[in-house]
Formats: sequence, structure tokens, C-alpha cells
Amino acid sequence: MKFDPADLLAVLPALWLVLGGCALALSEVFLGANPKRAYQPWLAAAFALLSLGTAARLAPESAHAIFGGAATADGFSAFIAVIVAGATALSALSAGGALREAGAERGEFYALVLFAAAGMDFLAMAADLVVLFIALEAMSLALYALAAYRRRARNAEAALKYFVLGSFSSAIFLMGAALCSGAAGSTRLADLANVPAGGSGAGLLLLLGAALLLVGLAFKVAAVPFHMWAPDVYEGSPTPVAGFMAAAVKAASFAALLRALLIAFGHAHGAAGPSMWEPIVATLAGATMLLGNVLALPQRSVKRMLAYSSIAHAGYLLVGVAAAGLGDAPTATGAVLLYLATYAAAVIGAFAVIGLVERGGDGAGADDLDRFSGLAQRHPGLAAAMAAFMLSLAGVPPTAGFIAKLYVFRAAMAAPLTGLAVLGVLTSVAGAYYYLRIIVYMYMRTPDGETAPIARHATAGVAIAAALLIVVAVGVGPESLAKFAIASAALASP
Repeated sequence: MKFDPADLLAVLPALWLVLGGCALALSEVFLGANPKRAYQPWLAAAFALLSLGTAARLAPESAHAIFGGAATADGFSAFIAVIVAGATALSALSAGGALREAGAERGEFYALVLFAAAGMDFLAMAADLVVLFIALEAMSLALYALAAYRRRARNAEAALKYFVLGSFSSAIFLMGAALCSGAAGSTRLADLANVPAGGSGAGLLLLLGAALLLVGLAFKVAAVPFHMWAPDVYEGSPTPVAGFMAAAVKAASFAALLRALLIAFGHAHGAAGPSMWEPIVATLAGATMLLGNVLALPQRSVKRMLAYSSIAHAGYLLVGVAAAGLGDAPTATGAVLLYLATYAAAVIGAFAVIGLVERGGDGAGADDLDRFSGLAQRHPGLAAAMAAFMLSLAGVPPTAGFIAKLYVFRAAMAAPLTGLAVLGVLTSVAGAYYYLRIIVYMYMRTPDGETAPIARHATAGVAIAAALLIVVAVGVGPESLAKFAIASAALASP
């Protein structure tokens, strides 16, 4: 692999995250007997914002290979880096107060968050199956540790389930990579597109490898039927970690999925072209939208409900992926990027509010719907923010979530995937029930007994306010972000 010192500039957003993680981990060595760690969430957020600013500034005008072609620096990877860095900053801030109250605030927590985010950046840039696998594991290993961070029984259970199922999915992905490499004689994504169609052994081998790669990545995005891990892991993980997984992991995983499908399997004359994978992705999209929304309806745990909601949103994103394979790839991919950005803000804001509400009663039932009863009377600002996040996730205008769904469904209609777009609209309407139910509890229910006070923390307040600003601003004026997303996506097309 050739190395050019200029390549380091292209990966500077990830390097900021690695540097921040090292600084936070090493800072524990110099703390005294009664350490004060209030600076840690702010420092983690500062490094994440450095990464965000660098990614936005370095977004190149044209794609170019780095590290001898093992990775690609383009607008697509830069946009994903912006989403990941923003999600990292908000997650670090929302975690600060909760960890401090529990006596569990350590530099290692924020270091793991930043290291996972760095893996996500490399995942979005990967142009080689080996690099993609290494980045995937770098992200996943940090997340396994974060899921078990509080060292409680429910945290350990969630982490163990995530680790075991994640290991299986990694093994399946690695087997697919080996088969694709054997078929093409290379692990480069661009080389996989050159395997000719037909009944040759190489073509059949590539088809089987592509199927296994799709299974491995479908697990990471929590697409049906590879979604089993998400509800238990989200519910059992610390709340800030669940929000981080829902936003940043989804963005990075969809980036890998899009790059693999559009570059490795996007050639119409290739052995595993769009005509092969588009019907499969469309089927996954329909099943994921339907099952995710249906299973979210009866949930009383708000974290578990948002886990099934996350599955449903993976279905909406898969609609955009399928549209990218059939229609105008830059426009459809841009719609997916816009969706990822708006979803990240709404879901992290929602989990930040849940983290505040559940602190008065830790353990099972701390995030039950009843805990939100009368929240509007007790904390009107917090209730208003949660209502905005729920409306955005439901896709109600004039929120960012409505704009994102509009762009995805419009891309599906142009593909044409009209049936899938109609199913998406119908499931969105049905899914609005469980989002609006939270608003009903906050504004129209009174608590049955004594309610635990909600502690206020500056870090969580900043995270919620920033997420709310994004949700409202993009809903009212989406043009700039939408144009940036589409321009960035055009560089990711084959």
C-alpha cells in the first residue's frame, strides 16, 4: 500500500477523534484523590466539533483515492463524518450529567465514544473490503464496551447479546469478503464491479459473497430479519450509549452499505449488479418498515419503543438505497444522507430527554411511559423539546423528519418504486400513534403518585437545545442542507 503524507489531511477528522480519545484516557492518570471530571464531556465535545469543522472544510470537490486506493476521500465520506462528529458531540454532552450522578464518569467512557466515532469515519471512507472490515470491528469493539459500561446485570446482558450476535455478523461479512476476493482476485470494491455476468464460477462466487456481505451489513443497520439485537441492546445499554448507537452507528453502517452496493455492485453489466440486489433491498425495506412500526406499537418502555422505531427508520432509509440502485443515484443517495442527519439530531435529543427523566428511578421501568405523565406541567421546556423530537421522528411538518421522508419517498417515486413509497407513507401514518402517545402522556396525563425530581445539567441542556435547533431549523429551511447532501452524494456514485 502506497503512502502519501497528504493522505493524513484527508483523514484529519478521524485523527482529531483518536487524539481526543487518547487525551481523555490519559487524563485519568493525572487526576488526584478527589478528582473533578466535569471538564470531560466538554473536552470530548470539543474534539468532536474539531472533527466536524475539519470534515466540513475538507469536503473535496472531487473524489480521490488515499492510501494507495484502500480508501476514498470525497464529499460522501465528509458528510458522514459531519453526522458522526455531531452525534458524538451531542452524545458526550448528554452523558455528562447522568454519569456524574451515578458516580460512573470516567475518561474511558468518552475515549471509547471517540474511538468508535473514528472507526465510523474510516468505515465511510473504505474502498477495500479489508479496510471496511477493520473499521467495522474498530467501531463495534468500542460499542460492546460502552454497552456494558455501567457494569450492571442489564448492561452486561445487553453487551453480551450485542457481542455474540455482532461476532456472528462479522464472521458472515468476512466470509462474504473472502468469496468476493476469490471471485475478483482483489479486495478493492471497484474491482468487484468488473467480474462479468453469466454462469461462470467467478460470477456465482461473487453472487454468494455479495449476499453474505449484505447480511453482515443488514445486521449493523438493524434491518429485518437481522434486527433481533436492537431492542434488547438499546433497552439494556446506558441511555446516552443507546442514543449514540441509534444515530452514529446507523449513519456509518448505511455509508458502508451504500458505498459497497453502488461501487462494488453498481455496474449494470456486473455479475452482482443492481438488478440482483435492488429487489432484495426493496423487500428488506418493506419488511423493516412494516415490522418495526408494528412491534413499536405495544411498547411501554420508551427506550424499547425507540429501538423498534430505529428499525422502522432503517426501512425508510433502505427505500432510498433501493432507489439509488434503480434511479438517479446521486439524488437518492443525497436523500439518504439528509435523512441520516435529521434522524441523528431527533433521536439523540429524544434519548437525552429520556436520560433526564429516568434518573430519578434507575433500573427496570425507569423509562416507562408513566414516567412522562404530566411532564409538561413539571418541566414545560423539556416536554416541548421531547414533543418536537417525537413529531420529527413521526415525519410531521414542519419538522426536519418530514423533509427527510419527503426527499426519500420522492426519490422512490422517481426510481420508480411507487409501491414502496406508498407503503412507507402508510407505515409512517401508523407509526405516528406511538410517537403521539408520548405527547399525550406529557400533556394530558397526570402522574399517579409522587414523581422523582429531574436534575438539571448544563451539558444535557446544551445537547437538547442543539438537537432541537437542528430539528426546527431544517424543518423550516431545508434547502441548504439538502443541496449539500445531494452534492456530496454525487461523488459517491460509481
